Amino acid sequence: MRYIAIMVALALAGSLFAQEEGGKKVTLSGSVQSDMMIAPQQDKAIGTSEYDNNAFLSNTYVDLMMQSKWVDAGGRFEFNQFPMPGYQDPYNDFKGWGVPNLWVKGKFKKVDVTLGSFYEQFGSGFILRSYEERSLGIDNSLCGAHVAVNPAKGVRIKALSGLQRNYWKLNKSLISGADAEVALDEMIPSMMEHDTHLTFGASWVNKYESADEVVMADVTHKLNLPKFVNAFDIRARLQKGGFAALLEYAQKSQDPNALNSYIYGKGHAEMLSLSYVKSGLSLLAQAKRSENMGFRSIRSTSALSNSSYVNHLPAFTVDQTYSLAALYPYATQTEGEWAYQASAAYKLKGRYAPKFKVNYSLVTGLENARENRNNAEVRGTDGKKSAFFKNGETYYQDLDFMYEQKYNKQFELHAMYMYQQYNKSIIQNEGGNIYSHIFVADGKYKFNKKYTLRGEAQFLYTEHESGNWGFGLLELSVAPYLMFTVSDQIGKCEPESGVYGDLTHYYNFAVTGNYKSHRLQLGYGRTRAGYNCNGGVCRYIPASKGFTVSYNYNF
Repeated sequence: MRYIAIMVALALAGSLFAQEEGGKKVTLSGSVQSDMMIAPQQDKAIGTSEYDNNAFLSNTYVDLMMQSKWVDAGGRFEFNQFPMPGYQDPYNDFKGWGVPNLWVKGKFKKVDVTLGSFYEQFGSGFILRSYEERSLGIDNSLCGAHVAVNPAKGVRIKALSGLQRNYWKLNKSLISGADAEVALDEMIPSMMEHDTHLTFGASWVNKYESADEVVMADVTHKLNLPKFVNAFDIRARLQKGGFAALLEYAQKSQDPNALNSYIYGKGHAEMLSLSYVKSGLSLLAQAKRSENMGFRSIRSTSALSNSSYVNHLPAFTVDQTYSLAALYPYATQTEGEWAYQASAAYKLKGRYAPKFKVNYSLVTGLENARENRNNAEVRGTDGKKSAFFKNGETYYQDLDFMYEQKYNKQFELHAMYMYQQYNKSIIQNEGGNIYSHIFVADGKYKFNKKYTLRGEAQFLYTEHESGNWGFGLLELSVAPYLMFTVSDQIGKCEPESGVYGDLTHYYNFAVTGNYKSHRLQLGYGRTRAGYNCNGGVCRYIPASKGFTVSYNYNF
């Protein structure tokens, strides 16, 4: 309760500052987010789980931040004592409540110093990315010290050291690192004059973890585990007019852990990204190769857990927003993969001209990387090596064609066709390849300034035993306060004992209200069991049914 009292006191103090006339010396900002399920119901048709007889489930967050000229401070209160479905499982300790994040930041002329909880990313995140993603139940912030220095124009240096958050505790291993970037265009005025920007960056991350013995039933000898793991990253970014290029390389020293079956081979990742934007045209082409780059602060963390990740490996696939296009999302495979993505978008000239976009993503395994996964024979060795340019089997691919056009002031249409190959045997360890064709039509009609009606029709066709799926949605907006939504997703429920069930309706009804900075949504319906993914990181969501309440407030 003392944490709640502290947060309330901060809120009251901030409100007093906010009432001051004229220039404010101190300001308070923050947010409240609460997702709730009331009286979750049992439903054998969709295979809902028991919820420990709880009639109320909730994930609630309250963020507060006070800012001034020289000092900022903030914190977060979380109440997850009765977590929403999918957030509590044997591989994490998400359940609980308290104030896990507190921080204070001093701002000086060329130096910022943060003590307490902080987030940071070096480069593309290959060796360090601490971030929060509530939809996945991820918060791997660091608790310690962070220093950012701008010693000269175009030069940015960061250094940090701390312990990583693991739900309601801090991991014992120490994460330290430094990052430096030099922007030559800020040093050389002539480059700016010619719209040329060139940045070089380099990063280093070190993990110190005591070499405690890892107990494994099939091991007859003790592994000599390194106390220190070092990772390095170098990168160069060039932008000239509408053209941009990014080249990045990362390497990790010996790091035997549960993800790689305790092999001693070094890890590395390479990425090249090219893009071009001009006059309604945008082009993107990128490739990434990673091998043995799973990097965690606790080496023995289960491969099935999303906790304790120090780094992040982007998936190079589109995070789909339409429900059937997101039915089979890709999860990055840390043992190694080749990932390619290419996309192009073009908008014709004219007020109501159409826009076309095509995207292709392909992810394949490496030649032998899969042989190192869950393989007791390679444990304690460098593992099986893979030729750099030799690809293994296809893990995932999709080809998307998108069309959107506003026909007049009242009506606009979005349409999409998507071909997808999803290797379920690789991503979920069972099920074989799923080949599917997905069709989406999304139309919106504005009757007047007050009423707008939006509708979606989706269809997924596959010959896999999971069967076809359909989805329909109607959404009526009553500006500026209300929105009414009804939807239904139809398909075979998740398999039990390896057999898919009968066609099932996953219906949902919701009403959403907005007033100033408040947003409240009330809903009722069914949720299909499946995976929620963001950037190649996924969380399994079990089937559920019941009344839901979602409240958001920003100030």
